[in-house]
Amino acid sequence: MEEDILFEERGCLGIITLNRPKALNSLSTNMCRLMDQKLLKWADDDAVKAVIIQGAGEKAFCAGGDVKTLAENSPEDHHMATEFFATEYVMNSRIYHFPKPYIALLDGITMGGGVGVSVHGSHRIITEKTLFAMPESAIGLIPDVGGSYFMPRLPGKLGLYLGLTGARLRGADILYAGIGTSYMPSEKIDAFVASLAEADIADAIDVDRIIADFADDPGDAPLDEYRDLIDAAFGEETIEGIMDHLDAIDHDWAAKTLSKLEKMSPISMKVIIEQILRGGAMAFNDAMKMEYRIVSHIVSYQSDFYEGVRAVLIDKDQNPTWNPATIDAVTDDMVTAHFEHLGDKELVL
Repeated sequence: MEEDILFEERGCLGIITLNRPKALNSLSTNMCRLMDQKLLKWADDDAVKAVIIQGAGEKAFCAGGDVKTLAENSPEDHHMATEFFATEYVMNSRIYHFPKPYIALLDGITMGGGVGVSVHGSHRIITEKTLFAMPESAIGLIPDVGGSYFMPRLPGKLGLYLGLTGARLRGADILYAGIGTSYMPSEKIDAFVASLAEADIADAIDVDRIIADFADDPGDAPLDEYRDLIDAAFGEETIEGIMDHLDAIDHDWAAKTLSKLEKMSPISMKVIIEQILRGGAMAFNDAMKMEYRIVSHIVSYQSDFYEGVRAVLIDKDQNPTWNPATIDAVTDDMVTAHFEHLGDKELVL
């Protein structure tokens, strides 16, 4: 039986392959643990000058964490979920602090946990097949895996827009948002990896030079057309303000965006706004610790997470029954409860 995650040393490269193509390379606890151990080893290995991470198959880089498996355990037995998140977040932090070039090949679907194993590295290469999203608000969760840190640091209010709506980006839009760093056609990826493996890499500048030989221009970013509207609407301080602002705009984009928000978990949206607001002033590790508090609280009770996963991933009826059902019913105390410290169960980084 082939392993779910593969490691290879080729030339000067350490290569990680997420190897669950039938599951769109979704992450398990063991995959996160093994990857963290390997990165720790490669960081001190002088023969490994850079690391590449890629996904197996034709469809996905990594579609996220295996939240369906996690949600199948009831809130009364949520240790599998907290163990997964803790292991994943430690690995995310390892990537952020990795001392060598870390090149993610986002050649396909990249969502949730797939963003966490890519966006914190030095290089994120996208192709015409890349589809980016942080869709957690649709399943009663939050844009985690470091979303608290990178989202408020995206241009303008794009981070809050992406975190609340789960909007899907392609091509030039991913570069425009600062999530990708370079674009190259999918057909050039293998030749790029071969060239990198044979190169004499001293630092990120050498990686940049090789990328330049294969990179292409994806064209104009459609997102730019709506940038002023995004910054104005998502510059509001509350979800009520954002939705009222969108409702007042006579524009097709605003109507579609408002319709998306009306389908999301009300409590998740309020928690996400607070999460991103706080994360903008935090160091990376502190943001990860905050996220672990939030998700630990979410999986500890019969939250919208369980109902969202049921509706979207298990029964697939796309008709979740949120609790509370409306934004007005979500109190400040409900939101702040998700940020309470965990005592001796705090995340250790």
